[in-house]
Amino acid sequence: MFQLIKKNYFLLISVFLILYFSFNLVSGERGLFSYIEKKDLLSNLKKEESSLIDRINDVDHKNSLLSINLDLDYIETLIRERFLFGKKEETIYIIKK
Repeated sequence: MFQLIKKNYFLLISVFLILYFSFNLVSGERGLFSYIEKKDLLSNLKKEESSLIDRINDVDHKNSLLSINLDLDYIETLIRERFLFGKKEETIYIIKK
């Protein structure tokens, strides 16, 4: 038995190293599965970042309409939406979704 191990020592070590590196390549913190999960997480975070940037730009634009130069059309739109006011001889219909 000892003679057989001694003859195939290089083969045994090579098989062990190949198994070890292939296992660590696939699993583990830096493995293939972890890489795929982190790649998906990165794409989700980029989508969320772009949606948040769009929301910030939208709020910033609305803020500029109310602070720098008052936009009377925008103020009228806000009053119509929030307080349900209308002009004379207008009929307002409320449609619930």
